[in-house]
Amino acid sequence: MTTPPLALFVEGIGFWTPRARSWSEATVALQPGAPRPELPQPLPRPAPDARPPNERRRAPDAVLIALDVAQQAQRMSGRPAAELASVFTSAHGDLAIVDALCATLATNPLALSPMRFHHSVHNAPSGYWAIASGSPAGSNALAGYDRSFAAGLLEAAALAAADGRPVLLAGADTEARGPMLSVNTSRGLLGAALVLAPQRSAAARCRIDVEFLPAGGARPVLRSALAAELADNALADALPLFEALASPPPPGAAAPLRMPVGPGTDLALTLHPLS
Repeated sequence: MTTPPLALFVEGIGFWTPRARSWSEATVALQPGAPRPELPQPLPRPAPDARPPNERRRAPDAVLIALDVAQQAQRMSGRPAAELASVFTSAHGDLAIVDALCATLATNPLALSPMRFHHSVHNAPSGYWAIASGSPAGSNALAGYDRSFAAGLLEAAALAAADGRPVLLAGADTEARGPMLSVNTSRGLLGAALVLAPQRSAAARCRIDVEFLPAGGARPVLRSALAAELADNALADALPLFEALASPPPPGAAAPLRMPVGPGTDLALTLHPLS
């Protein structure tokens, strides 16, 4: 007996990288063959207004990116932030903060910053979002190394199906710093988010059918210069899906893709445009 695919409706999308700081910018930059956008100088930082300016100044990149893309997706969906359960995913959290903590521990442990430690924990973005949104709904934080976005998508899909309500999925990863460069391959800054609903609404932009299958089939190839540049980021497993969202198939067609999610297992996704 086979289980039918789980249908999810994408109501909101968020995306942030220094070269494309919103979904509207990313929609252009993620087109097949699109040139890589110019890199602004000085390098921009996300500025989600969900937190006060003084908190944004102190917050590390991973927290700001996760909050920024979460806010983009939530606002596009039109749903109040307080009504959304959430899943935050990241392979490593903020590697610059971890590097700074390790350097301090090695040289002057008594100078360890409680604020930096607070920002180093993996659920820091989830906590900031819960405070900013005032949401009493559940919020999970998880990691799956180079399959972290796929793991987050599986978690969000399960929650949406089980609870019958929309779920916010947000992911962010940063680049390795210091001695960790010798053992960690993550490069660049990347954040991506979706609001996923189990039923179609007026805000729905497309439908994604999700199946949990044994590994197999062709792996997607990145088709844009921007995605290729981000391929070494720890959250890069999100990029084929967001390229597909930026270039959906024509009405009546479908776009399949595979996302490895565990040893010998894939998420098989099929993207359907909505008329």
